[in-house]
Amino acid sequence: MRAFPTVRATRGGLTGRRLQATVIGVVVLATSAASVLALGMLVDSNAPFNHAFAAQRGAQVAATVDTSVASPAQLAATTRLPSVTAAGGPFPVTTVSARISIPGQVEQDAVVPLTGRASPGGPVDDLTLQAGHWPRAPGQVVWSGQGALSGVMTPGAQLTVTSVPGSPRLTVVGIATSVTNTGQAWVLPAEITALRGSGVAQMLYRFSSAGSTGAVAADIAAVRAALPRGALIGTPESYLTVQQLQATSIAPWVPFIVAFGVIALVMSVLIVVNVVSGAVVAGTRRIGVLKSIGFTPVQVVAAYVLQVAVPAVVGCVAGAVVGNLLAAPLLSRNAQVYGVGKLSVPLWVDVIVPLAMLALTAVAAVAPALRAGRMSATAAIATGRAPRPSHGYAAHRLLARVRAAPRVVTLGLAAPFARPARTFVTLAAILFGAIAVTFGAGLATSLNRAEADLSLAQSEPVQVQVGGPVRQSARPLVVPGSTGATAAQQRAVVSALRSQPGTLHYVPETYHQISVIGLSDPLSVTSFGGDASWTGYGIVTGRWYTGTGEVDVNTYFLTATGTAVGDTYPLRSGGRQTTVRIVGEVFDPGSRAEAFMSSATLAAIVPGLTPQRYDVGVQPGVNVQRYANALSATLGPSYFVSVSRDNSPVFASVLVLVGLLTLLLIAVAGLGVLNTVVLQIRERVHDLGVFKAIGMTPRQTIAMVVCSVTGIGIVAGLIAIPAGVALHDYVVPIMGHGAQTNLPAAVASVYRPWELVLLALSGLVIAVAGALAPAGWAAQTRTALALHAE
Repeated sequence: MRAFPTVRATRGGLTGRRLQATVIGVVVLATSAASVLALGMLVDSNAPFNHAFAAQRGAQVAATVDTSVASPAQLAATTRLPSVTAAGGPFPVTTVSARISIPGQVEQDAVVPLTGRASPGGPVDDLTLQAGHWPRAPGQVVWSGQGALSGVMTPGAQLTVTSVPGSPRLTVVGIATSVTNTGQAWVLPAEITALRGSGVAQMLYRFSSAGSTGAVAADIAAVRAALPRGALIGTPESYLTVQQLQATSIAPWVPFIVAFGVIALVMSVLIVVNVVSGAVVAGTRRIGVLKSIGFTPVQVVAAYVLQVAVPAVVGCVAGAVVGNLLAAPLLSRNAQVYGVGKLSVPLWVDVIVPLAMLALTAVAAVAPALRAGRMSATAAIATGRAPRPSHGYAAHRLLARVRAAPRVVTLGLAAPFARPARTFVTLAAILFGAIAVTFGAGLATSLNRAEADLSLAQSEPVQVQVGGPVRQSARPLVVPGSTGATAAQQRAVVSALRSQPGTLHYVPETYHQISVIGLSDPLSVTSFGGDASWTGYGIVTGRWYTGTGEVDVNTYFLTATGTAVGDTYPLRSGGRQTTVRIVGEVFDPGSRAEAFMSSATLAAIVPGLTPQRYDVGVQPGVNVQRYANALSATLGPSYFVSVSRDNSPVFASVLVLVGLLTLLLIAVAGLGVLNTVVLQIRERVHDLGVFKAIGMTPRQTIAMVVCSVTGIGIVAGLIAIPAGVALHDYVVPIMGHGAQTNLPAAVASVYRPWELVLLALSGLVIAVAGALAPAGWAAQTRTALALHAE
């Protein structure tokens, strides 16, 4: 029975303070959603491949088998081996030559491996459909969202199979990903037969013990022993190789996601504590009234904790739902960035975040409620009318002497001094939001510049391939080992380039690999048959080579060989050797040693090589796609003309992710400001009525309320500039080191003075945006209502 008065008091408090309850619920909802998203991203950033591999039942071993040697019964027997826990297949496989037509792209020839699968799901290697649908009829194909043409291939593209009589056509109807990249394209099994399948199939396995290279090797040996000799083609692919590659590829992106996640979590804690404690403090006068009618301190505390907990519970639950809805597209972007099929918010995050937010809300409410509960009824009523007289009066008196500013402005500027603790927390919330803006803007600029340097799309937007197929990547490169151009082909390309209107530059390029002392893997050498300084490679230190015997190398080469710019280094191939001088460090990420030199330098150790590609620069204002189409028509089908684009799917995903996370943190910071202003208006509602009674207009009221946070916003913005720049300068080099490269100055140093001035206003914009809604409410409040609102 003693609980009934507490429940009635709680219900009365919620009914009488609907706005306060709404603000608590909305803020807790937003912070819970941000926390779910932030923690989910942080968790998924920790070994994302492992999370996706477990969720999608990735294949630990992918084996290619000769079905003319191993019968279906023999293949089925391997699935019952004691060490095998799950298996998929056999999936028929064939390789075809095809002409690929993508809307808006130049047609190209490619060799495409096709895998026959009836559905994307299964006990092993559950494929994730990113767009479109699975093949439902003959003539349909699903393309992999990883590897060749990723980010370019779209549903609706056409593959004309030129290696099969009749040149059947396949239409791309979907894009899918495999966590271990088990296929390039998938069709229905019957399609493989129609395309004259080669008698080869794919088997996928999961084992009870496959945590190390030795364990996987033992598992493969058991499968090999269960099949006839020669049934396994080549060496089966281990998931550990893919895992290692993925760990290297995600290293650049984890730091910025961690930075945003930590900012979001800290902001959430600060704002929830500020909202809840402020709500209880604002209700101190009502606590005095409850005590005067006989409520005990325990009942008072319980009533106010419940008054805060009810909207907080609703906000926590709704926030978890909204957080998952927000997380779906963001984690989908993360999955693209990390190169894994699918990521999701772990279940334990959906449970722990609402519980933690609710516990935080309760703790934040109990402390001030206990303090108020111990007061006498008279003291609580007197204290609840307004902040203590000693708070803010000096600031009001000082600012009142400023004659250059209207009085409503000085009244607003002095208001934060009445509640120093609340002002500090609000300042912190705006500060973190402004830091996110500064950091996000700088990161986006760095990524855009890095992508431009790597794609070379601005300097050499067109490439003409004359020696084999093109390897698709952020920076298109010719395939190692592809044949060079004949003299006739070189003359044809040069003649076409010279006659093509809009040609500005062109240079022949040759790609080769040589073994180098000190490197475990071959050195990838790119040589140019003329001046290539215009091609646009980013230089970290030093300069671009100018003559024979000079080379530029990437960071990985310098690290692996222990050399530095200015050193000499011997290059040997076969019985030939030459010593080169390293004159520059090129911005070229990755765990592969790269060197750039003239054709004469390469010819000193590997004579007789001919160009495999021509890099082409066009005149300003020329439409690159039209130029490439015209050049392709002139050269004919024996040459492949491609276009470089500043739209790498990974970079695009990261940029979208940066923008969405920044907007989310701005919104959370704005809600923190809104809460502060609402509490401030509640506490000063009587003063507001007096001001209105003596002639304050609605516009002046809005100005006074908005000015109460402008000072906080300006201070937060000024502090956020050095903090945001410092965060950028700390995180971006870490991202570069994760990609095993140093960064050019243009990528690392991106803030210009005028941009910093604009970014410094971000704190003010967040503060004003958060204050406008309650300022409008205050302006519309009638004088009599304000005077009686207490």
